[in-house]
Amino acid sequence: MVRYRRNFLAGGTYFFTLTLRDRTSRLLVEHVDMLREAFRAARQRHPFTIDAIVVLPEHLRVVMTLSPDDARYDSRIRFVKGRFSRRLAQSGAAIRRNDQGEYDLWQRRYWEHTIRGDEDMQRHVDYIHFNPVKHGHAMRAADWPHSSI
Repeated sequence: MVRYRRNFLAGGTYFFTLTLRDRTSRLLVEHVDMLREAFRAARQRHPFTIDAIVVLPEHLRVVMTLSPDDARYDSRIRFVKGRFSRRLAQSGAAIRRNDQGEYDLWQRRYWEHTIRGDEDMQRHVDYIHFNPVKHGHAMRAADWPHSSI
């Protein structure tokens, strides 16, 4: 099994991409309120700030900053993905389970990048906000309703 090398930095700021397994799905925008609730619950349990976020039909991108004494962003990602999956299943959505009995909604891995300074932060925030335009969901970034712009 591949061991992923992750950079755990207490109080760090990170860029993430989380993607649904089904790239044709629209579940994230169709159930954006459940996704928002999952983020709220994660922030209560494992504090962090959301610096920028965009939710597209089948993936989301977020820049988050951890609390100064905590480096474990993986617990936050796992919490959000798990909470959203459980709430969606409880609402009656048909979600397959894998051979281990886990919900088979999200891609197993996610993209993570440690933000390294102001210029890097601005580049990633701009990328997040422009993403709906890039993917053809809006003519202007400000027109997309599921964005922190």
